[in-house]
Amino acid sequence: MDANSRRGGEGEMVSNARNVKLVVVGDGAVGKTCMLWSYTRNAFPKEYVPTVFDNFSQLIKMDNTSVNLVLWDTAGQEDYDRLRPLSYPQTDIFLVCYSVVAPSSHANVTTKWMPELEHHARDVPFILVGTKTDLREDKDTLASLQAQGKSVFEEAVRCVINPQPQKKPGRSCCVL
Repeated sequence: MDANSRRGGEGEMVSNARNVKLVVVGDGAVGKTCMLWSYTRNAFPKEYVPTVFDNFSQLIKMDNTSVNLVLWDTAGQEDYDRLRPLSYPQTDIFLVCYSVVAPSSHANVTTKWMPELEHHARDVPFILVGTKTDLREDKDTLASLQAQGKSVFEEAVRCVINPQPQKKPGRSCCVL
C-alpha cells in the first residue's frame, strides 16, 4: 500500500468498494497471525496463539479507489492440510510466508506450499514474505542457526549457484 492508503475499522464495508481476498499460508508459528494482527490492529500480539482459521477485513483507500481487503489467516500445521484448501476459492492473491530464522520453513515453501497452491489455485499470484526479521540480529537465534549449520543467506547463495530448472513460466511472484 502506498502513502495515500488508509485503513478503516475492522469489518467496515463500503458497497462500492472492490473486494480483494488475500490468503496467508505458511508453516505453523512462522508469524502469519502476528503479521495480520499487527496490520489490522496496529499492535503486536503479546502471546502466540495457534490459528485454525480466522478472517479479518480492512477498508483501505488506494489510488483513490476504495478496497475492502479481506484477509484470510490459515493454519500451517499438517493436521489442517485437508481443511485449509477450502479457503482458497476466489482468492485474488496469496502471501506465502516463511520465517527467516527457521530454515525448514523456507524449504517448505518449495516442497509444500507451492505444490499445494499449484494444485488448488494454479493461476493465482503470490508474494513470498520472510517473517520474524526482527530476530535475525538476536544473538541466541544466530547462535542456534550457526549450530545447525543453516543460514537463509547460505540457501540463497546455493539457489544462485545451483538453480533448480523451472518447469514452465506462468505464475507471477513478488519477493519482498
